[in-house]
Amino acid sequence: MRRILYYVIGTALVFYGWRHYREGLSAAEADSVVAAAPAPDPAALAVERSADDPAYRCDGRMYCSQMHSCEEATWFVQHCPGMEMDGDSDGVPCEKQWCER
Repeated sequence: MRRILYYVIGTALVFYGWRHYREGLSAAEADSVVAAAPAPDPAALAVERSADDPAYRCDGRMYCSQMHSCEEATWFVQHCPGMEMDGDSDGVPCEKQWCER
């Protein structure tokens, strides 16, 4: 019975630690993790959309490193809650990566 209790507590601690680690990644850390992956081919990302199908959807992406253009980042900031792409809150997201002024 003690082993089962220790196993359950250990599993819960590992789950909590992993969740805390993933949520604690800063934008810079997330950028460096994603930057290691090869950049997608823009031509492969182009998709024909109908008038009633929005170009983008709130799909859980939150960081500049997960965007593919300034237009996409701007749409996400304007339409999706919890975005972390406008550090100085001036309405322009991803100024260092996509929306350079």
